[in-house]
Amino acid sequence: MPDRENRKAAFLRRAGWAGAERRFLAGDASARSYDRLTRAGKTAVLMDAPPDRGEDVGPFVAVARHLTALGLSAPGIIAQDRDHGFLLLEDLGDDLFARLTDQDPSCEPVLYAAAVDVLVRLQSHRPAPGLPDAGAADWAGAAAVALDWYRYAITAERVDTGPFRQTLQAALEAHANGPRVMILRDYHAENLLWLPQRAGVARVGLLDFQLAQLGQPGYDLVSLCQDARRDVRPDVQAATIRRFADAKGLEEAGFAAAYAALGAQRALRILGVFARLCLVMGKPGYVALIPRVWAQLQQNLLHPALADLSLLCADVLPDPTASRLDRIRSQCARPAP
Repeated sequence: MPDRENRKAAFLRRAGWAGAERRFLAGDASARSYDRLTRAGKTAVLMDAPPDRGEDVGPFVAVARHLTALGLSAPGIIAQDRDHGFLLLEDLGDDLFARLTDQDPSCEPVLYAAAVDVLVRLQSHRPAPGLPDAGAADWAGAAAVALDWYRYAITAERVDTGPFRQTLQAALEAHANGPRVMILRDYHAENLLWLPQRAGVARVGLLDFQLAQLGQPGYDLVSLCQDARRDVRPDVQAATIRRFADAKGLEEAGFAAAYAALGAQRALRILGVFARLCLVMGKPGYVALIPRVWAQLQQNLLHPALADLSLLCADVLPDPTASRLDRIRSQCARPAP
């Protein structure tokens, strides 16, 4: 840690920010962390992404430049040290969608409409070059963590994930496996900032997009509307989906099936990720979010196109009762066998 602090200080010195006041701003499910720097009345954000913990700032830089070229508001990059995992970024402020809607729920429709317009702009242009392109089998495999971690944390049993992966893969191939677009993946209210002083799609500040890849048009919409961390009003969800489908010229019935399939995949993956974050990384706070994600999964599974997946999930996945959530918490930070 002292070596990392020394490297951080050297980076800030080279960037002209030596001696700046530093205050912790945010951390997330990865090893990255963010500090706000203040110096001479100006602010900036320091991203610390340790390479020895699997982090790489390169994708963030590449995606940020692509988004900016489209007229979208990714943070400007002031200075960078890719070898040691440091970025000095433009400070876009504190007006996260999540914070603003908590303070004033009446602003939710305006914010979510603006977020849809960003997705439409993003998807109407060619993706950034070199993005990963996963197929239906890959997406189904990613969701199998629901069995590997969520189910295991509750039952202490391992099961063959093959039938689960095959069933989900079939649903995705049938309903959500068309032409790819660029998706940001973690497109939700805690990664979106309101910048009303800017115009059009630039009013939405974008954060945490380094995992961008190729995917289906509805994926980021699901991420926005089926937020693991907050409840989006049903009327706002409906208006948001309708605005997106109208702008993209999507047929209602087909898009509803795609949306449900993508939503189920995402919810299943998050169930497993949240359990793993507790068991392996010692982050029990995510366990409290599991019931919301479970409810989102059940809503998606109601779609007739997912009947087979619904039956299978009912058979292999236990619902998150209070006692089962406590069981997950009790194993926090214990390494898996």
